[in-house]
Amino acid sequence: MILKKVFFIVLLAILGISPGKAQSFNFQFDHFAIVVEDVDKSANFYGNVLKLKEVPHPDKKPGFRWFTVNGNSQVHLIQKEFAPFEKNKSMHLCLATQDLEGVIKHLEAEGITYSDWPGKENSVTLRTDGVKQIYIQDPDDYWIEINTAEH
Repeated sequence: MILKKVFFIVLLAILGISPGKAQSFNFQFDHFAIVVEDVDKSANFYGNVLKLKEVPHPDKKPGFRWFTVNGNSQVHLIQKEFAPFEKNKSMHLCLATQDLEGVIKHLEAEGITYSDWPGKENSVTLRTDGVKQIYIQDPDDYWIEINTAEH
């Protein structure tokens, strides 16, 4: 029995497999796609309220607007008919910034209501790990968390 275990461990070592080690695919976050009713109205929100930079759709298809989020990650807006569903706060896009106070001032200047996790308007949640967070909704009522997490 011990000889079988030793043989198995040696075989794994020869194959370059470490027992108990999980597979790593080295994923990077690419994009978050949402279906919207009016792509231009939503694009105005993501471009002018959230200040995301718009990038061209590679095929220049109508009904698609793409925005970058600090580098190569993107938000894709897709105008299509779809069945309505409840936009629950637990299902949200999250954006992190170290300038939450600046974001809040900008939202207030734009007339955008924000709230804490329980839903109290113009309030900020302070998580137990020290991260501050607020929640807003886009024109299609999708929830967006904005927080101060460091990456």
